[in-house]
Amino acid sequence: MSSQARLCENLKLDKNDVVAAFAGLVSALSFMWPYSALLAGLNWVSLAPLIFMCEDKPWRRGLVAGVCFFAPVLYWLNHVMVDYGGLPVAGSIVLYLLLVVYLALFWGATCWCSARIVKHAPLQLWQVFPFVWIAFEFLRSKLLTGFPWGSIIYSQAALPILVQSADIGGMWLPMLILLLVNCVVAILLHSIWRKAAAAPLGVLLVLAAGAFSLNAAYGIHAVERHAVERHAVVDAFATLAAESGEAAESVLSVALIQANIDQHQKWLSSNIAHTVRLYTDMSRQHPQADLIVWPESATPFFYQDGSSYAVEVDAVAEDLGANILFGSPAYVANSKGFNYFNSAYLLDANAELLGRTDKVHLVPFGEYVPLGSLLDFVDKLATGVGDFRPGTLQLLPLHGRAAGVLICYESIFPELARVQVQMGAQLLFNLTNDAWFGDTPAPHQHLQMARFRALENRRWLARCANTGVSTLIDPAGMLHGSTEIFRAGVVTGNVTFHQTQTTYTRCGDILAWLAVFLCCGWMWQSRKKRLSARR
Repeated sequence: MSSQARLCENLKLDKNDVVAAFAGLVSALSFMWPYSALLAGLNWVSLAPLIFMCEDKPWRRGLVAGVCFFAPVLYWLNHVMVDYGGLPVAGSIVLYLLLVVYLALFWGATCWCSARIVKHAPLQLWQVFPFVWIAFEFLRSKLLTGFPWGSIIYSQAALPILVQSADIGGMWLPMLILLLVNCVVAILLHSIWRKAAAAPLGVLLVLAAGAFSLNAAYGIHAVERHAVERHAVVDAFATLAAESGEAAESVLSVALIQANIDQHQKWLSSNIAHTVRLYTDMSRQHPQADLIVWPESATPFFYQDGSSYAVEVDAVAEDLGANILFGSPAYVANSKGFNYFNSAYLLDANAELLGRTDKVHLVPFGEYVPLGSLLDFVDKLATGVGDFRPGTLQLLPLHGRAAGVLICYESIFPELARVQVQMGAQLLFNLTNDAWFGDTPAPHQHLQMARFRALENRRWLARCANTGVSTLIDPAGMLHGSTEIFRAGVVTGNVTFHQTQTTYTRCGDILAWLAVFLCCGWMWQSRKKRLSARR
């Protein structure tokens, strides 16, 4: 067969490719229409057809399924690149498809490695596939600065009782259970298709049902426990306030200000006064709040310069007698000019600066250009003050406690929240500007990931967004008072400081590292057996 004929044969889709594509598309539904419990529930079986086909052309099946998953999940990137990056539609589509294929390679590699291990080791697919999947998902979160957006477990934010075990093993533990259930369903499909029951099918059904039930029971208990704790704190707070007129030290009244500033207008000098007035006016309507929170880059000027706009910000803190946490660009002079940072400032009730923390994980091509000296012809998609630099992560002192801040994109990286809680953060904030995403599922996808940071560490997380979604997330990952996207609004409520550290906070991504170790060990063993067979 000629090389051209072989290429055409390889590119020709067969019925198994259609099944793999169907698995990817169904898995993507819960990301395209967020917060539907029914669609989230589909992901407990949606990967089963892919696993069922895994041993036949595994690399190809995984790649096809991955493309069909990431293409709809990330279609909003075209809006960002065209509307804000100024790219032509054709160029945007090319870059978007390249990213989709890159991410799909991790699915292809998962299927290929799983099939190879099973072929050369005395293991079954259900024992291997979940760990190999986790290993490559973990690699995806680290490689080339990491891009863990769209990890399958984030779909389960719509079913919070099924992800509470994240406080034990991070996102990886509920992911392991979800993958195990999919594997057992795949074995069941195989038995029906082949009309022959697999030997351990009964045992596997009991194992999967047991793991699912234990996970759900733990989730129900965790949600109920935190609901009881929340009501107890609210009651104690009300009693203390009635008796002494003083707020309990462990409770903080917050107001999240979503001013809904159009991204095209945000950095125009002619619009600064309007922006500042919106934030200050909306804040003054909530004098009862102990803390006023504004989103990422809420002040489109350098607060540190002490301009008249900065004075207006200070006046809000002084007039309300409240702390203000807000995003603002910052800079530090050096011998070559200036280094710019995406920062968050905290002021006390006297407008004295309590602290500043900087964004440490920047968005490639959004806030900086990787290998800028080599790619100086590439401009950033974002518009703003200039190339940002990774800054210094600092906890902020708040009411005698410590708070941690995740700026925008940082909320998708579990380690950044965990490190701050390890440092002593008893409360977390996420300041973000999701206006880039437009009216797409992306703001909701972003919120889904932030919810996991709260429940992994059992911390309240106050999320303030420029255009939404702003909300208060309790330690069980439940939402309180969410805003609509692209509408001005304010979320008010009480949050509490928490001191205890979860197993995940203390131990980190041990389960993911175990998966990596097992995957490498199994692959090495399969290599040795393959070489022995050749001899």
